[in-house]
Amino acid sequence: MDTINANLEQPPITALSLPFKKLASLPVPLSCIQCIVHKNEIIICGGYENNDCYSYDISKDQYKRICSYPNDVRLRGHSVVKRVDNEKSREIVLLSFGGLHKHTLMMRYRSVWEDEQDDIAIHCNKWYPFTNNANESISIGRDEDIYIGMRAVIGGSNNHLLFISYYPKNLDVFNLITFQFVKHDTLPTHDSIGYHCFVSKAANGLQTITTNKIKNEMVLFCNNVGLSIEYDEDNCTFQFEKLRVCTTIRSIERYAYVQVNNDDILFFGGWDSYLGIVSKGVYKYSIHERKWMKFEYNLPTPLSDCVVILSEDNTCMHILGGKGKKNASLLTHIKTKVKNWMKEETEKEKQWIIEERRIEDAEKEIAELKTVKNEIENMKQDLNLKKLKVIYYLFLFV
Repeated sequence: MDTINANLEQPPITALSLPFKKLASLPVPLSCIQCIVHKNEIIICGGYENNDCYSYDISKDQYKRICSYPNDVRLRGHSVVKRVDNEKSREIVLLSFGGLHKHTLMMRYRSVWEDEQDDIAIHCNKWYPFTNNANESISIGRDEDIYIGMRAVIGGSNNHLLFISYYPKNLDVFNLITFQFVKHDTLPTHDSIGYHCFVSKAANGLQTITTNKIKNEMVLFCNNVGLSIEYDEDNCTFQFEKLRVCTTIRSIERYAYVQVNNDDILFFGGWDSYLGIVSKGVYKYSIHERKWMKFEYNLPTPLSDCVVILSEDNTCMHILGGKGKKNASLLTHIKTKVKNWMKEETEKEKQWIIEERRIEDAEKEIAELKTVKNEIENMKQDLNLKKLKVIYYLFLFV
C-alpha cells in the first residue's frame, strides 16, 4: 500500500493558537470524519461524501491507504466504534453504521504498517456486511430512524451494549451479542439533537454501585441540551438529569469533542448559528464539578465538522479535517498536548468564569420566579374551583 506524506498548505499558527502543532496534511480534503485510535495509529474511516479509509502513523507522521467503503455506501453523518477484543490479538474489529442510508458494516483491521502481511490478513482491512452467528446480515436501525449525525458509544458489563443517540431526540440500546435492540427511549428535551457530543462518563462507560448493579453513565450536549444519562442494565431503564450549558456555546453546533482524564470534555470550533460564522473557540466542561470554561487560546483557524481524537497514551489530541469559512472540506491535521489545556486559568479565563456564574445565578432566580408564578396560578385555579363548588351548593340548597 502506498505511503502518503502530504505536506500541502494548512492554516498558519497564530499568536493565540500556540498550543497547536501542524502535522502532515490529510491525503484528501475531509469533513465529518470518523476516527479510531489503535496503538500508534489513527484509523480514518471515511468522511462526508468520501468513502476512502486511511491509517495515520503518529510516530512517522505519514498516511497509508487501507481501503474504501463499498460503492453503494454514501457516507453522510455515519458512526464508527471499536469493539473491545483480546489485547494480545493483532486485529481489532470496527463497526461502521448509520448515516444517510443506514449502512451496517464491519472490518477486521490489522495494521497496514506491519512488515509481514501473511495469508491470515486476507480477510482483514476490508468492509464486510455485519453478520450474526448464523452468518445472516444484520442491519442496525429501523426504517423510520434518522441516523444522519448520530452518535454512539459502547458500554455494558461485557462491552456488549451499543448506545445510539440520534435525531430528533432518540436514545436506543443495541445488544451486540444477541443482535437485537433492547431499549428505545426518548430524551427529555424539547430541542432536537444531531452532530452532538455523546461520551461515557468513565473510560469504559461503567460504574458498579453497592447493590452490585451495573450502571452505564453518559453525558450528552447539543446546543441548549445538556443531559446526564444513567442506564440500569438489569432493568433496562434510563434515568436523566439536566445539565446546564454555558451561554456562549449554546448557539454552537457541529463542534469536535473529546473526553480526557476521564472527567473533562474539550470542545473545539463548530458552527455558530446565532452569529452565522464558523467558530475557533475552545471550551472545557468538568463532568465531576459540572463547570464550564472558555479558553483564551483558540484554534489556529475557524473549524466546524472536524474531529478530535485522543492518542492511546492520553497525552496528545489530534484535530483532523473539517470545514472552514467557505464551507469546503479541509486538509487540516494539527495536534496539541492535553497538559496545555489543564493549566491554571488565565485572568481572561477567570473573568469569563465570573461572568458566566453571574448569568447562571440570574437564570436560577428567573427559574425560581417562574416556579412561584406557576404555584400562584395553580392556587388561584384551586380557589376558583372551591368558589364554584360553594356557589353550586348555594344554588341547590338555598
